[in-house]
Amino acid sequence: MEQRTVGRSGLRVSRFGLATHTWGTHTDAEEAAVQLAAFTEAGGTLIDTCPTYGDGAAQRILAELLGDLVSRDDLVLSGSAGLVPQRPSTGPGLPAPAAPRALPDTSRRTLLRQLDRTLLELGTDHLDIWSVAAWDARTPVEELSETLADAVRAGKTRYAGVRGHSAWQLASLAAVAPVTAAQTPYSLLTRGAERDVIPAAAHHGVGIIASAPLAGGVLTGKYRDGVPADSRGADEATAAEIRRRLGEEKATRVVEALVTAADGLGTSPLAVALAWIRDRPGVASMIVGARDIGQLTGVLAAETLEVPRAIAAALDDVSARSE
Repeated sequence: MEQRTVGRSGLRVSRFGLATHTWGTHTDAEEAAVQLAAFTEAGGTLIDTCPTYGDGAAQRILAELLGDLVSRDDLVLSGSAGLVPQRPSTGPGLPAPAAPRALPDTSRRTLLRQLDRTLLELGTDHLDIWSVAAWDARTPVEELSETLADAVRAGKTRYAGVRGHSAWQLASLAAVAPVTAAQTPYSLLTRGAERDVIPAAAHHGVGIIASAPLAGGVLTGKYRDGVPADSRGADEATAAEIRRRLGEEKATRVVEALVTAADGLGTSPLAVALAWIRDRPGVASMIVGARDIGQLTGVLAAETLEVPRAIAAALDDVSARSE
């Protein structure tokens, strides 16, 4: 798998990264091991995790696989901090509790506590990319900048990054802090980052890591004939978002264009959608999750797919019409 540098740094990552957000929920430890083995055998290095994935289960599973299945030194571990689960109140007379929400807290105390806990849980002395998971208006930028710089100087992380920040938030922090990577939603259905986040990142020498490049699975084409029982569209936690996407005229138009392109190239809509993002300016890598090895095999097929310029331009045009 091709390796790329991230922004104006010396950090090198595989241009496809493996997400672990399904680990411990839809993907058990045995299946996670199969995925990690296949990913690294294909030359993948970037592994994305977070303390909130599976309420902590994802990091625990990853910890069991490091060393036994794959060498820690062969991976670029990307983690984050800054989200604190808010447990709903329970008791007599109160409604049944909903799923816990995660609220931003990027205070120095919370960030470093979560970083130390992640390192302890993973059994490593450092992360390769440590990102601020959300913008927190209560924490001064100066405090956040010092926290990131101190973590880098202490060797607890090699590089710092952000996730889900708007352009002005990214620029505000990158102007005073050692920000190397910005993880942001980017797909044929989500191109808002092209207007501001990607230009801001380029100005500050920050590399883009695309998240949700398949728009929750919509761009795979699997929803064309209904909602599969084992899909995110059938999951109560994500069904509303997926169904909203499916109701958009743009989604139908883009998916049909992907199907047409895939038929002509002898591949899948999934591979075409990923290859299109892979080749966009400023993109260093993308984070892609898979519930099972079958889905991951489809993702890895996109690594070698070359999309002709004419087809890429046609997809660009179809996707951009309602932006």
